[in-house]
Amino acid sequence: MFRKDVVIPSGAIALALCIFSTQAEPLKATQYGDFDRYVLALSWQTGFCQSIIERNRNEPPECRMQKESDRKTDFLTVHGLWPGLPKSVAARGVDERRWMRFGCATRPVPNSPEARASRKCAAAETGLSLSAAAKLNSVMPAAGGNSCLERYEYAKHGVCFGFDPDAYFGTMVRMNQEVKESAVGNFLAQNYGKTVSRRDFDAAVAKGWGKENVKAFKLTCNGSPAYLTEMQISLKASTINNPLSAGSFAPQPHPGNCGKQFVIDKVGY
Repeated sequence: MFRKDVVIPSGAIALALCIFSTQAEPLKATQYGDFDRYVLALSWQTGFCQSIIERNRNEPPECRMQKESDRKTDFLTVHGLWPGLPKSVAARGVDERRWMRFGCATRPVPNSPEARASRKCAAAETGLSLSAAAKLNSVMPAAGGNSCLERYEYAKHGVCFGFDPDAYFGTMVRMNQEVKESAVGNFLAQNYGKTVSRRDFDAAVAKGWGKENVKAFKLTCNGSPAYLTEMQISLKASTINNPLSAGSFAPQPHPGNCGKQFVIDKVGY
């Protein structure tokens, strides 16, 4: 459990992050581990917040507090890490559509309590350590507080696999940083607030990880003109504990809905 209204000395946070980075355990499923891929979901936070406003919904705290940053890649934030449909679950008659909708609440297995997007804070606490929570909080704006995104994500996509919470969220934090430091992250930062082409985005993927991995990136846009809200990156389960490389990615059938051109949204766009 962690709360954003608790003030922790900066020195303690720095020490916690250091300990977390050196002691993170590998991510390993202790049950239902017979799946072949993960999807790493990363939000473009300014676009996500704009989409909330346009849908006339109450603006969440993490969007109301959004500020400009000199490091534009800070707006590439963690949404979640979603294991694919395990073969042992599919053998019970569960298809991809049902798995994506219910995750760990899928029947007849794994039969965990359903996590509802409208009631994220009703999900059980994750059991994250202080050091892991501090690190996650820096890249998942909706973690903790009144938003509880980490509870929802773990309840839907993590708990039924027996994932260690620190390893599960630590893997997201690590890969988010690797994407930020890649040619893709550089592309997003250089084009902050600009209209870009899907072709140029794909070229950044190819530059960083090879042309064959362009199809591993699914982009989601909203609005007219379209602006980026999220990228979903398909990854081989067998490489999840390794640094991202050309061999990490798995193609997926749909490129997303961003079309030929879209905007890399900025704060207050």
